[in-house]
Amino acid sequence: MKNRFRIAGMIFNQPLMVTESMLDQAAAWANQQMSLNIVNLSLNGAQPQMMDDDNGLYETAAMRAESSRRQMIADTGVAIIPVHGVLVSRSMQMNPCETMTSYEQLRGQVSAALADPAVEQIAFDIDSPGGSTVGAFELADFLFEARGVKPMSAITHYSAYSAGYLIASAIGNVSMSRTSGVGSVGVIAKHMDVSARNEQMGVKVTTVYAGAHKNDLSPHEPLTDQSLKFLNDMVQGYYGQFVDSVARYRGIGADAVRSTEAGVFMGQQGIDVGFADRIETPQAAIDRIAAQARDARVSRNSKQSIGARAKAMALQTQI
Repeated sequence: MKNRFRIAGMIFNQPLMVTESMLDQAAAWANQQMSLNIVNLSLNGAQPQMMDDDNGLYETAAMRAESSRRQMIADTGVAIIPVHGVLVSRSMQMNPCETMTSYEQLRGQVSAALADPAVEQIAFDIDSPGGSTVGAFELADFLFEARGVKPMSAITHYSAYSAGYLIASAIGNVSMSRTSGVGSVGVIAKHMDVSARNEQMGVKVTTVYAGAHKNDLSPHEPLTDQSLKFLNDMVQGYYGQFVDSVARYRGIGADAVRSTEAGVFMGQQGIDVGFADRIETPQAAIDRIAAQARDARVSRNSKQSIGARAKAMALQTQI
């Protein structure tokens, strides 16, 4: 049975680095699945669909994907890591809105690529509206440090927003096409108040608690001043971390990042604000990275061959 309450807990009362449209879509799904009767959502009639898991199909697809990945690395020396859909801290066996990618999954894939001698370069295929703040900065710092181990590139294919852009900025060497978008360096949170619905249904919730903040952000009552301050403090705190991290990763001033006011930038605009490095199609980016990896592999093999010949000549002198 799917734990939909866990997803609802990730959507409401949590600072998120995600586009507002994606957050509204997730909230609409929660409305549909949990009968929350939320009516103030604007999705232009779109209805998110729940996709049931089929473990057998997923296992078969995973095996095919792994085989394809290993073959690509053998052929090109490039490990391509997808960063698709909503970003979450940990893997979950559910899919409420669209594809999900977890931070722990990404860390594992990057660690494996770094340790694989067949991998010359790592390319990240990013198409994400962002997601959870929890775990995002830890992963981003890990990626930033990994820059010095092997060459890495972020391919915006076709969106890198909010937490998706945090990851892209940490990776560095960001490319985007003329119609790709980057940015949305901001944090958002929503509170769900179902007290009016409860009253209409004749439901009265009584909460007994100890500790002044234990009942903060309760959905069964209007947002109190204390709860609003608590939620706002969290949002502002994460926003400061977001701005400072992007500034450090991209080598630009924090004031310049903050002045973008969580705007999104398409094509050349992304270059102009310092959020990306080049304009090229995703395929052109892959071709360029593969050529670099091929040259590095040839160079390394050549040096190994020269070393082997030198050792052989040294042995001959001892005969």
